[in-house]
Amino acid sequence: MNRVYQFLKDAQTYYLATVEGDQPRVRPFGTVDLFEDKLYIQTGKSKDVSKQIQANPKVEICAFAGGKWLRVACTLVRDDRVEAKKHMLDAYPSLQGMYSAEDDNTEVLYMKDAVATFSSFTEAPEVVKF
Repeated sequence: MNRVYQFLKDAQTYYLATVEGDQPRVRPFGTVDLFEDKLYIQTGKSKDVSKQIQANPKVEICAFAGGKWLRVACTLVRDDRVEAKKHMLDAYPSLQGMYSAEDDNTEVLYMKDAVATFSSFTEAPEVVKF
């Protein structure tokens, strides 16, 4: 899990895929945080992506950095605790102008049943589960 976290941090931008009905939806994300031995991402509950995750929490993340790419298939689980939100926002102070750990919009979600695949054009894929 630490390796996945570091890869996503190094990439800075990763792409989160959800579904809306039968339509795939992909968008760039940049938040990733380790909290209580779980890997978290952050969004706003008012966004379509949040509604899509709540309707179907199975997602996939893809990132590319240093000639390698990472795909993470997982189920996202909402964590409404203020402590989890605060930890994320402390890691990303630039978001504190838009989000607060105490508001009803800030959403942090942790990855459950994750299967991460590290790939490149020159090495065999490596799978990590957490």
